[in-house]
Amino acid sequence: MNLALFDFDGTITTRELMPDFVRMATTRRRRVLGRVVLAPIYIGYKAGVVSGNAIRERLADFAFRGLPQHDMHAAGERFARETVPAVLRPEAMERLQWHREQGDTIVVVSGSFDLYLSHWCALHGLELLCSSLEVRDGVMTGRFEGAQCVGAEKARRVRERYDLSRYPVVYAYGDTHEDRDLLALAHRRWYRGREVE
Repeated sequence: MNLALFDFDGTITTRELMPDFVRMATTRRRRVLGRVVLAPIYIGYKAGVVSGNAIRERLADFAFRGLPQHDMHAAGERFARETVPAVLRPEAMERLQWHREQGDTIVVVSGSFDLYLSHWCALHGLELLCSSLEVRDGVMTGRFEGAQCVGAEKARRVRERYDLSRYPVVYAYGDTHEDRDLLALAHRRWYRGREVE
């Protein structure tokens, strides 16, 4: 049995889905205010002076703080069922199926929210390591629970959960610089759909 590590956004899907989930799961009022309040940080992100971590922290805080966990859980389930299937890459789904047929352990390792990834991975029988949002007394705080699962944190979580020496071959699939540490764990690596050295 081998180990297959897949990034989600842009690797399994055709685009990043976090903004789509925010649009679906939050109120129109929050979305309109968010466009104004978050505009400076978004411009900074596009200009390369604000990190992806920083913009995700601000987005999560603005979008989810104070919302009931139950509502967000239900929204995540609906999102996984109704939205995600339309943006899946056929070649990535074929690769997932190939690993299934080999009997490999398949893990999605993503900076995206567990709110919807947990449902999508459960539907497909996949293991999951991802970013989680903090909940207190059934209410979303808007903060991440621990570190965001991006960059070096992806590799750290994989090593923490899996003994890599137990797997004859480790495969990894990614599409951005935030996946480089994940790819570095693998014997065989795919970047943007192509195998690389």
